[in-house]
Amino acid sequence: MDKKSLSERDICTKFISPALVEAGWDAMSQIREEVTITKGRITVRGKLVSRGKAKRADYVLYYKSKIPIAIVEAKDNNHAVGDGIQQAIGYAESLDVPFAFSSNGDGFVFHDLSGSTSTPELNLGLDEFPSPEELWSRYRAWKGLTTAEEPTFLQDYYDDGSGKEPRYYQMTAINRVMEAIAKGQDRLLLVMATGTGKTYTAFQIIWRLWKAGKKKRILFLADRNVLVDQTMVNDFRPFGGAMAKLSTRSKVIERDDGSTEEITTAIGKKRRIDTAYEIYLGLYQAITGPEEKKKLFKEFSPDFFDLIVIDECHRGSAAEDSAWREILEHFSSATQIGLTATPKETKYISNIDYFGEPVYTYSLKQGIEDGFLAPYKVVKVHIDRDVEGYRPEAGQLDRDGEEVEDREYNTKDFDRKLVLDERTKLVAKKISDFLRESGDPYQKSIIFCVDQEHAGRMRQALINENPKLVAENSRYVMRITGNDKEGQEQLDNFIDPESKYPVLVTTSRLLSTGVDAQTCRLIVLDREVNSMTEFKQIVGRGTRVHEDTNKLYFTLIDFRGATSHFADPDFDGDPVQIYEPGPDDPIDPPEPPTGGEDDPDDPSEPGGDDGGGGTITDPPPGGGKIKKVYVDGVSATIVTERVQYLDADGKLVTESLRDFTKRALTKHFASLDDFIRRWEASKRKAALLEELEVEGLPLELIASEIGKELDPFDLVCHVAFDKKPLTRRERAENVKKRDVFTKYGEQAKAVLDALLAKYADEGVMNLDDANVLRIAPFSELGTPLQLVKAFGGKDEFEKAVQELQAELYKEAM
Repeated sequence: MDKKSLSERDICTKFISPALVEAGWDAMSQIREEVTITKGRITVRGKLVSRGKAKRADYVLYYKSKIPIAIVEAKDNNHAVGDGIQQAIGYAESLDVPFAFSSNGDGFVFHDLSGSTSTPELNLGLDEFPSPEELWSRYRAWKGLTTAEEPTFLQDYYDDGSGKEPRYYQMTAINRVMEAIAKGQDRLLLVMATGTGKTYTAFQIIWRLWKAGKKKRILFLADRNVLVDQTMVNDFRPFGGAMAKLSTRSKVIERDDGSTEEITTAIGKKRRIDTAYEIYLGLYQAITGPEEKKKLFKEFSPDFFDLIVIDECHRGSAAEDSAWREILEHFSSATQIGLTATPKETKYISNIDYFGEPVYTYSLKQGIEDGFLAPYKVVKVHIDRDVEGYRPEAGQLDRDGEEVEDREYNTKDFDRKLVLDERTKLVAKKISDFLRESGDPYQKSIIFCVDQEHAGRMRQALINENPKLVAENSRYVMRITGNDKEGQEQLDNFIDPESKYPVLVTTSRLLSTGVDAQTCRLIVLDREVNSMTEFKQIVGRGTRVHEDTNKLYFTLIDFRGATSHFADPDFDGDPVQIYEPGPDDPIDPPEPPTGGEDDPDDPSEPGGDDGGGGTITDPPPGGGKIKKVYVDGVSATIVTERVQYLDADGKLVTESLRDFTKRALTKHFASLDDFIRRWEASKRKAALLEELEVEGLPLELIASEIGKELDPFDLVCHVAFDKKPLTRRERAENVKKRDVFTKYGEQAKAVLDALLAKYADEGVMNLDDANVLRIAPFSELGTPLQLVKAFGGKDEFEKAVQELQAELYKEAM
């Protein structure tokens, strides 16, 4: 057998897999091939949306299900044995495993990332691959796991038989938490970007600890009713009869699959708690309150719970005087896990100070890079009144006939202290224009306003901008705020991908967190966002990918300069501890002074006293009631507007589709000569184009922007290297002028002429595909068999077409 002639898959089947089995690895339970790690980054430029290439490991080796310990990367035998090792190391780092191998079928290169050996990389023969027990022993040493801790770490995941698997980062997060708890850590923080499956991750952690007998009574706390209810009927459903909600109100909830389920409650009508359950889920407003009689959590003994999981723990749980903290301190003997997308760090509040450094972090930037989260483009709109400010004319009267205070008003004042109605109308018109120009006025959108009153005025302005759409359905535009009962009743419909209405939703803070709006395609900021925590949460409303509705990216329109947070190095960096206690200061951050300015946009603690409550009320701006001044007749216009995109490094850049394509192509091809050489060497031109498409560079859109019928070859030469292009028709005519097909008979020449015409008219690249001979005009020249025979056979036909393609590009070579 000639190894050099074998494909990579043959090398795997005939050499690598047998070597693994021979070393003791079980083919059914420990060896998985072609394991997809990431989905492939989504790239957006103008109307161009494409997915990059997914990362896929040739082999992942597991000690037991979902406990990966090694990566094997395979290459065909034309590669050296170690050619795949760097790729394997990259995959190993992603999966948090310490062992990476590369093979070409002759042997293995073994790289040990654990740092436990003085020779981290070794060459091994095919018969020297380590056994599962050998690698597990080294893995245990790397993790520092004792014999007593091992059973907890190895407890099985929940498997419903559907084939659903945790994503690689979820698996890493779960295993990191299991390891930490097995070792006795009792305060843990897990940081995962919005939309990356924190609740499912939490379920697997709780399930494994519960089944292992490590944690027998568990409390899951959240601050939104919808979060608790949906968690119970979806991710936590396998707990079945062992689970109940700390609420007095039983209700029927719709599951993700459309079926319904009744919520089991654990609080009787006399507000007595049934302590017979093992898994409790609760809205913290339901079990605590400002009055002692409302502190139902105190009916549980302090040592009742073994584990408490706090969802969205950034929302005040770390504040010393918060309702969350009171509950956590009551159950201080329990292991406590904080889940958050945005670690809260201000001078006065720190959940890192309480929970400790995160055991695992999966950021928004990483989620977008991997293709699990939707990227976004940012439209920055500058209004003249915001840029230049507004000073009333002498004697200017407001709507009530009172003189407007003579001073300079700026963007911080608008809609908070001073209302310019024309500005509101302009914003509504710009939003509506965007939706119309996009071709889809029904894309779900959230418009963030200064306060509830501003949200009401914005709702009216949007209605007046879209009278026909509102006439179709009055719910086309709705305000959903804490004091609007009718609006809140439509929240579930807005979230539901199957529900068309509402479409445009105005709000102030109610929708900034905890709302799983999978199909939200537009987020509008018409208020300042001074809190980095809240800004990340707002961006998170759009980052969910929804493949069924082709929602692969979203747009953020910024009227107030809030997206300046993107330039902040902390936007998606690691959490930073800001509080620095002095020698005589307490370890816990001190209580913030009244009127502190560190986080003016952070919502106040929600109220509510039972499981049916949890209504979020928007605090009045600045902490008190401010009388707004309404000024009519003051014009407002758009000064500038620009569109920015995320680049490969996660930074916002302003560039055209053409600029982006040029930059990407010059990275792919070092020079014009390099491109021409690769084009000439490629037998299938379409294969080279497919390679570009995988990297997010389909060329059709740039071709339509240029407006010429250019061959992909000319597109690359022209866009990337500024070479004067020829149209497809010009290239075809040049070949005809050279009369290069005289050696062929009449029928063969007729086929080549028809191929040239098809290339000129339609840009067909795979001219050597004999199937093209089955359609007109070729079918009029003869049967495919007759036409191929006119060249002397299939090989000669393919050779003739390759010569034709070479002639097409002759003057460029």
